[in-house]
Amino acid sequence: MFIYKRLAIYGLVLWLSATIALRIWGHGIFSVRSPLSIVVVFAVSVVLMALVARRLCRRFGVPREHWLEGALALALPTLVLDPFSCAFFPSVFPNAPIESAGFFGGWMLCCCCGALAGEARWDRKEA
Repeated sequence: MFIYKRLAIYGLVLWLSATIALRIWGHGIFSVRSPLSIVVVFAVSVVLMALVARRLCRRFGVPREHWLEGALALALPTLVLDPFSCAFFPSVFPNAPIESAGFFGGWMLCCCCGALAGEARWDRKEA
């Protein structure tokens, strides 16, 4: 259980760091306009978050059969806090155009999806 708390704290630190970075420098990322660039950002984020979650589960010593729970603990701060970032988008990200709120929400879902999908045991047999 302690491992999951550590992963959740790590996820909170990642969320806070990323939110601060996007608040300061996000105008470049939030100015993404073309559908192709949006798809690329989403796809790269899914893959990167899958790799990050796997690495952190290994680093924190989470048994392989519990990596999905570890990834959930890691993604939980984003899942809980970013709905507020989306709802109050102009205040949280004052340098970003308001029409970027949808892109941001989708991007965060892709990041969480990547973390969780990267940890799922796709080879499990049904009992």
